[in-house]
Amino acid sequence: MEKTKIAIVGLGTVGTGVARLLLEQAERTARHAGQTIWLEKVVVRNRNKARDIELPEGVLTDRLEEVTENPDIRCVAQLIGGLEPARSIMIRLLESGKDIVTANKALLAEHGAELFDRARELGRSIAFDAAVAGGIPIVTNIGQCLAANRIESIHGILNGTCNFIISQMEEHGVSYAEAVEEAQQRGYAEADPTTDVDGSDAAQKLALLAHLAFGARVHWKEIPRQGIESLSRIDLRYARELGYRLKLLAVARLEEEELELHVGAQLVRCDSPMADVGGAYNAIRLVGDAVGRVWFHGMGAGRMPTASAVAADLIDTVVGRTAITFRTLQLWSEKPARVVPRPSFTTSTRYYLRFTVKDHPGVLADITGALSREGISIASFIQHERHEVEDDRVPLIIMTHQTTVGAADRAMEKINQLEMVHEPAVRLRILD
Repeated sequence: MEKTKIAIVGLGTVGTGVARLLLEQAERTARHAGQTIWLEKVVVRNRNKARDIELPEGVLTDRLEEVTENPDIRCVAQLIGGLEPARSIMIRLLESGKDIVTANKALLAEHGAELFDRARELGRSIAFDAAVAGGIPIVTNIGQCLAANRIESIHGILNGTCNFIISQMEEHGVSYAEAVEEAQQRGYAEADPTTDVDGSDAAQKLALLAHLAFGARVHWKEIPRQGIESLSRIDLRYARELGYRLKLLAVARLEEEELELHVGAQLVRCDSPMADVGGAYNAIRLVGDAVGRVWFHGMGAGRMPTASAVAADLIDTVVGRTAITFRTLQLWSEKPARVVPRPSFTTSTRYYLRFTVKDHPGVLADITGALSREGISIASFIQHERHEVEDDRVPLIIMTHQTTVGAADRAMEKINQLEMVHEPAVRLRILD
């Protein structure tokens, strides 16, 4: 059988998983590729570091030149995290004639335009299914299986750490801090979980999906995002009372040729598949004009789920499918959807609003009046009877009908200035 030599740069958690798949499942990968995918080199920074995998003699090296100067190595899995030296290494690999497979979503979200353009100039390709949603083949499905569709919307739970934290708070009644600590103990969250919990990680992945599905080139920092740091158990409780659960969603919605992107906590109906996604799992709901609604669910991180995606990308690259998809993405990018800035959002949505107000006559009228003046109508509201006589503050929950972001922004600005409102209102979108 024909043999294609490949290399791995970086032997961390994911790199070890990929090497294990290639070595232990060689017959399986060869059957799907129609040829043997031969692990020729693995480049690491420290050759003497203890590792939980045994590589064949002569495979491990600390010299990138053994890959860049070897014309027999056609494809490289570049699995170093962070921005540098990952960016410089990827450019060196491309310029030495290698096609690239990567799981580094932060690198592509920050420097994707530069790297994609350079790869095309050199006649090379970059495959990145493992960079979004781990083992879920969302990139392949958008780029290949759903290519006949005009993608109309994407709603995704793209950060397993946040989903685990919210699940712990809701199911076990723990505080946000306790849930974060549990996530860290289980290895779902880093010692500094900021990138996960502030929505940055989900925004980076959404930027990649927006480029793939809509041809949009948007820097992830331009995507409006709100994390879960200020999420309260009281909102989780009221959401369940209203028949919803809270999830951190990354959203892309296309209307005409205008694309709205945002990341934030949203209420989803308890009877929807998205509401049942618990723990560290990811899920994506995609709507295409021909196929309709499509659902993807699986592990969004972890050694073997991510390694599975990398190995699949290696096979696609070796047999030539990646090159075709990569060229198609270039043509699509020539007519990208226009990304609208947040103040210009015109798509309709419903809102969950929670106000902390004085339990005095006229409060409800003042709030509903401010909403009414912006054309926002009320679907339902909750105000439980107050029992703490020493405190006259009570939560007031309002569910709205469809409205726009601009109308909601203006109404909230007015309401938060009311004397009877104790603290800024909580506003969360509703996914019906």
